[in-house]
Amino acid sequence: MMARAVFWRSAMLAVVGLLSLCAARAAGDITTGSVSGLAVPRFVSLKADRVNVRRGPDMGNEVTWVYTRAGLPVEITAEYDIWRRIRDWEGAEGWVHHSLLSGRRTAVVTAKSKTPEELIPIYERADAGSDVAARLQPGVLGTIKRCSEGWCRIVGEGFDGWIPEERLWGVYPNEDVE
Repeated sequence: MMARAVFWRSAMLAVVGLLSLCAARAAGDITTGSVSGLAVPRFVSLKADRVNVRRGPDMGNEVTWVYTRAGLPVEITAEYDIWRRIRDWEGAEGWVHHSLLSGRRTAVVTAKSKTPEELIPIYERADAGSDVAARLQPGVLGTIKRCSEGWCRIVGEGFDGWIPEERLWGVYPNEDVE
């Protein structure tokens, strides 16, 4: 019972944090990283198939979990020396070495509901009235080619098409990606 309460508290804090970061980004309250000079927060992807996530920003901190798939999108929420604090699409946070991150933009397709059978259409053009190019399951990973006016072109294994931004985790609302 205690573990469930801790989980839900952590989940709520992650949601509140993400909403405040999105609001800050929308309001133009973006800071720059003290080390990189790039925007914080910002989306990047994992460069390696094995990425250790640590409790704090140095090798002396314990590894709390390991990502095992290159290309996953993560959000950098802080910088410290050669370390970046990241958050994943499930709200988990930790510190990784900057060399394990890539500026390549990727995204995870998200569902509007908890229905696991829901398939999300991607379209031939940035228009819901155009032909459906494919239907993707929630959790599918793709590379962002560009985003504009609320639509993103996403490419992956066996698909290439346009999807509304709000159906992706890995881009901010109304973000333009070139």
